[in-house]
Amino acid sequence: MAIEITTLPGCPFCEKAELIIENDYAKAFWDIHPVNPGHTLIVPKRHVSDWWGVLPEEKVAIDDLVMQMKAILDEKYHPDAYNIGMNLGADAGQTVFHAHVHLIPRYFGDMRVPEGGVRNLIPRKLK
Repeated sequence: MAIEITTLPGCPFCEKAELIIENDYAKAFWDIHPVNPGHTLIVPKRHVSDWWGVLPEEKVAIDDLVMQMKAILDEKYHPDAYNIGMNLGADAGQTVFHAHVHLIPRYFGDMRVPEGGVRNLIPRKLK
């Protein structure tokens, strides 16, 4: 059974027009405040506030676009590595309450010490 694509008026991700790629249940576009060149967001087309409400078919569609975007970014930007992440809830830094995955290309030297990756999200807890 097909998923009904519902949108929320005023949601910037529901209304996003400039897409890089899309499939039946998800779409990808450039982050308007990129951490690095090529920073991309992949979102379900159906408005759902966070990952906990994303349906299994949407998760497959999002994963498909993550892989397609990696190929696009590899060709266009030649990054050295990637971070994939989600902010789930306001206390985790979520500011747009439409589920989304960040695909962030990483480049040698973009951080002085990249060791620890996402473990470094809370600076006061750094060793």
